[in-house]
Amino acid sequence: MTDHLDLIFSALADPTRRRILSMLLEDDMAVTDVAEPFDISLAAISKHLAILTRAGLVSQDKRGRVKWCKLEPGSLRDALIWMESFGQFEAVDLDSFEAFLAKESLED
Repeated sequence: MTDHLDLIFSALADPTRRRILSMLLEDDMAVTDVAEPFDISLAAISKHLAILTRAGLVSQDKRGRVKWCKLEPGSLRDALIWMESFGQFEAVDLDSFEAFLAKESLED
């Protein structure tokens, strides 16, 4: 479980990856569409997506020639449970997390 949490928190630590998660809140996206608003290479976006996928926050599947990305918000459950175990945090629901990600993407 600790390794899984490390992957999740490491993935969330990067602002580019948080912005990608915000974008995927709306709908599934092709990798090229994910890369479009960023001023970095497609290869760099692919690396970010690989980290998010390894953490279980995003899934990817190939449809024809296009690789699609989908947000997997349920994978945050372990991280939420871990944070709640400290008793200092109120229960976090996915709506709140969605609002946080939306705010993060506006600040970039």
